[in-house]
Amino acid sequence: MTAPLEVEGPAAPPRSNGELVFAEPWESRAFGMAVTLYEAGVFTWPQFQAALIARIARWEATPTEGAHWNYYHHWQGALEDVLAGGGAVPADEVTTRAQALAQRPTGYDHDHPH
Repeated sequence: MTAPLEVEGPAAPPRSNGELVFAEPWESRAFGMAVTLYEAGVFTWPQFQAALIARIARWEATPTEGAHWNYYHHWQGALEDVLAGGGAVPADEVTTRAQALAQRPTGYDHDHPH
């Protein structure tokens, strides 16, 4: 089973020449986590798409001075929403874990093999 990614529309991931584009390593990790959890049956793709579209719509409806667009910030937020909303992970645990991951230094995964 593969995630049915949209090619166009508000939930479509950034692409260049048809290939997915990630500006930072965390973006590809967030993308991979969502696809893997979907493939594991933790949530449906329509649930995730709805959460992603809602995140993007909220951002567009309440523009913040100086805030820049980052698709994968919304992707990560949508993943947090479906995990917490579906009861897979308590909401406070999602927030705590996301903050811990965000605070890791650049190159952490390359310097610390698993």
